[in-house]
Formats: sequence, C-alpha cells, structure tokens
Amino acid sequence: MAEKYITEEQRARCRKVADAFAELYDLTDVVVADAGRFGVVRLQWFSEGEGFDSAMAFSDSGELFEELWRIWYEHEVLTPVLGTPLAELDYDEIFQTLSKNRQEEISEKKKYFLDQCKDAFG
Repeated sequence: MAEKYITEEQRARCRKVADAFAELYDLTDVVVADAGRFGVVRLQWFSEGEGFDSAMAFSDSGELFEELWRIWYEHEVLTPVLGTPLAELDYDEIFQTLSKNRQEEISEKKKYFLDQCKDAFG
C-alpha cells in the first residue's frame, strides 16, 4: 500500500480553503490543484510553453490559507500603485497609505475568507 502524506480530513480542509479563495484565481495567475496523496499545490505565474514558474505543496489548511491570503493581500495593495513611487515601498507601508475605508475593506475581506474557511482549521 502507498504511503500517505496527507489525511483525507486535511485534504478536505485544504479544498475548503482553496474554494474560499476562488476569486483570487480570476484576479491573478494562481491556481490550487489537488495533488492526491501529496496534498494540494499552489501553482503561480503561468506562461504558455513554459508552464508554471512557481509551485508549492501544502498538506496543512492553515498554511494554505496564509499563502493564499498573502497573495490576495499583495495583489490588492500593490496593483493600485503600480507605476508610481509607492510601488517601491513594502506591502505594509503601502497599506498604511491607503484610505482608512480601503484599509477596513481589506481587513474585512480577511474576516470574510476566514468565515468561508470555518471548520477548515483544527
């Protein structure tokens, strides 16, 4: 019998997290794929003929959540300032330059994702 690297329970939890971030896959060049007994794989930066430039395997739903949240956060914070001097700052510094309303929207979005992932951590 083949050795297991992820439990079926953790695999289901990872799938729940991946599903919660479905909008991310439309916004960015990211996708999460089921890798069977190896867990799930976050694939990023696709180019035709080359495939994905980055792949990272996950067998823990909490770690997957943090990775997908990081990508979503960076996209939302950096995209509006691309091509400006603000793009030279780190993400948290850019976040501080956003309006209080936008900062609150981003913070609420993390709560939304966490709510979508309830029962996926444990």
